[in-house]
Amino acid sequence: MNREEINSSEYMSFKDKILFLGHFITKVFLYVIIVLLMILFLLFGIYFGNILHNINTNENRPPLFDTYVIVSPSMVPNINVQDGIVIKRENVSNIKIGDIITFVTHDPRYDGYIITHRLVGIEKMENGSYYYRTKGDANNAVDPYLVKKEDIYGRVILKIPKVGYVRQFISKPKNWFIFIIFPALLIIIYDIYKLVSHINSNNNIDYEEEELEII
Repeated sequence: MNREEINSSEYMSFKDKILFLGHFITKVFLYVIIVLLMILFLLFGIYFGNILHNINTNENRPPLFDTYVIVSPSMVPNINVQDGIVIKRENVSNIKIGDIITFVTHDPRYDGYIITHRLVGIEKMENGSYYYRTKGDANNAVDPYLVKKEDIYGRVILKIPKVGYVRQFISKPKNWFIFIIFPALLIIIYDIYKLVSHINSNNNIDYEEEELEII
């Protein structure tokens, strides 16, 4: 919204002001959605690009970056249910106590589940290998099973609050139409309306000038 639009809004009719306000709100909403989608597409691009690199080099490593949506309250209040997280693959030597990590667990109750908990301890075994002790911030006790370094996917570097709700919402075709396509159509219609009004206004001015010249 530029200065000319703000100044011209002072002379708008009530109907035009409502249309102008709706147009502005819709644009802001769409810009936010577009920015979020661009971030997601960028992350997906990095994700698949890294997978292709691993395949070509025969490396069995997690992606450089990955995203998850939290579905349990074990990390409340630092990470809540339906928050999104971005994790970065790290060398285990760079992971420190206090970091929040994402890993696959071999706890028989949740075997194969991907968990995001805080690293609270590092233990060295007799054979010289290291295992990692984790705990959910909301849990009273540490996790019963240690984590091997090869089971660590990465360290949490970013939290996006409640993005899971947005993902669930726009994943439905009906909601996608209502909140993406329909607002975009409204913007197009409003811009066409402004263009036609501008053309008609210029035509009226030209017509009045012609009348004056004739007189």
